[in-house]
Amino acid sequence: MSQSGPAVFKVAVGEGDAVTVKVDLPARHRADAPLLILAHGANNNLDHPLLAALASYLPAQADTAVVRFNFPYAERKASTVDPAPILENAFRCVHDHIRNEVAGPQAPLFLGGKSLGGRLAAELVSRGDEGGGLLAVGLVVLGYPLHRPGQKDRPNLEPLRRIGIPSLFCVGSRDPLCDPELLSPVLARLQYPGRLYVVRGGDHSLERQDAPGDFSAAAEEVARFIRETIS
Repeated sequence: MSQSGPAVFKVAVGEGDAVTVKVDLPARHRADAPLLILAHGANNNLDHPLLAALASYLPAQADTAVVRFNFPYAERKASTVDPAPILENAFRCVHDHIRNEVAGPQAPLFLGGKSLGGRLAAELVSRGDEGGGLLAVGLVVLGYPLHRPGQKDRPNLEPLRRIGIPSLFCVGSRDPLCDPELLSPVLARLQYPGRLYVVRGGDHSLERQDAPGDFSAAAEEVARFIRETIS
């Protein structure tokens, strides 16, 4: 977290609806500093420990601002995930607000998220601006939901096929929703071969049984990816 804690505010995502956004800035924030927008997973919200860990680590160690936000269903504490158009609209509204009100005009913008949020980010960058998607210089996915538990023969590859920017996929070696050996060849065939980082012993949230709550290795990999992408 930045020295004074995150900035917290609401962003309108529809008529009468708004979601909470948290922005953690480096202690000495520059207008051209990179910025990462992270969306949460299906069964959690913007305060998930993995996202909070990145929001603490990246501003201090990579001079990168981190934006977290709730989807509308998480904002109203509902258990049922919003339909895809509502999720996409919320991501787009937060993106536009950050681009217009927070990020400097030359700031490199990265998109990403955990599980559901990461898949949505991949879909949006795959479409590009002309296809109603979002522009970014890089994609960060934390725990990609490649397949259902026990259904490795039915992977969900469609969101990945047209990623045209550098990408980093952090997955756990014991994730029941993503076999790294199935994901690796898919990423290798992308226009910019995707980078795969496997957290040994990590689950779908990249958490290890021998070090619960320690996400430092994944955070450093994200920091490294951001530094190398903009260098």
